[in-house]
Amino acid sequence: MLAAGEQIVRVPPKMMAHARDAARTYGKSDPIDAVAVARAALREPGLPAARLEGPERELRLLVDHREDLVAERTRAICRLRWHLHELDPFWDPRPRSLTSAKALAGIAGRLAGMEGMVAAIAAGITARIAALTTQASALEREIAVRVRKLAPVLLALPGAAELTAAKIVAETAGVDRFRSKDAYARHNGTAPLPVWSASQTRHRLSRTGNRQLNCAIHRIAITQKRCHPSAQAYLQRRAAAGDTPAEALRALKRRLSDIVYRMLLADSADTQAAPAGQAA
Repeated sequence: MLAAGEQIVRVPPKMMAHARDAARTYGKSDPIDAVAVARAALREPGLPAARLEGPERELRLLVDHREDLVAERTRAICRLRWHLHELDPFWDPRPRSLTSAKALAGIAGRLAGMEGMVAAIAAGITARIAALTTQASALEREIAVRVRKLAPVLLALPGAAELTAAKIVAETAGVDRFRSKDAYARHNGTAPLPVWSASQTRHRLSRTGNRQLNCAIHRIAITQKRCHPSAQAYLQRRAAAGDTPAEALRALKRRLSDIVYRMLLADSADTQAAPAGQAA
């Protein structure tokens, strides 16, 4: 339908939550859901438009695949530690050392001199961890190459390393589908929710939005809080105005959302202009 020129919008499921309650017929079926979707699309203006997949989709596949491999490696490391403890209660490798090729080679060499099923299983797990580490490292290098082409401006943001930038680009899936920086903040969950009381108006944490994208912005905020002078000065100003540390950090994340939005727009403009420049 997109290739044929039809306009398609994305309708959140919550907009259809009560459609069946008011329907004249009971049950759930494709015709009932189709009518609910159509009514929501006509009723709600400004819904995000769907479009054909671009390079962000491939980047997301790579990022998700790497995260799956890292999670599998973590589970394997936990099993290996258990078996090593069974072989020798005092055999306790240093934390975070079991992703090192040197440490894994040392464990494999020591296991080679042991007999029994536990040692054989531990040796197999050690080899599996080494293979997963190699695969994850290769994916990380490929992700870095792709994100340098897609988001060089975003990479200049302090705290936005290659994997974090790749997560932002992949989860945003095209920044031009958002009508404003406020819509983008609503999408990533950094837009605060106002709470009114008799004496004052405050804001509370929003738990809506894309949590993967929110987590990436949170990592940037934590990094800048630790080592970026501009962010540190901003947090100090918020604290002087009466914000708690958590409220000040949420305000920093909201500010970073706007910065990320502008940087993604700049990267998108550069990417679209690149083919024309190459053709010339």
